[in-house]
Amino acid sequence: MNIISKIQHQISINPIIIYMKGSPEFPSCGFSSRAINILLALKVKFAYIDILQNSDIRSALPKFSNWPTFPQLWVSGNLIGGSDIMMEMFENGQLKKILEKSLYKNKKNIL
Repeated sequence: MNIISKIQHQISINPIIIYMKGSPEFPSCGFSSRAINILLALKVKFAYIDILQNSDIRSALPKFSNWPTFPQLWVSGNLIGGSDIMMEMFENGQLKKILEKSLYKNKKNIL
């Protein structure tokens, strides 16, 4: 499986996935930390990929997504954006609605 197919597969099987630096327990940058804190505040289940441990994904994903930075939040196969966009959407309530809709559609439960 080539790297683009691998990314497409990860995005397709995970209703909510974030590509970040580090892990949810130990984010390796402030932007990833902020993004994870938003997801944790919304109490949703999500998958993550540590791009620092996956250099092939780290180099290919920005080209695939046409988004140059990390973290990258993907919901129902669509790129939402990074931590700034997540924060804006969190503050106006839009992110919660999108995440809940994705989880409902994929028959997953909110924690």
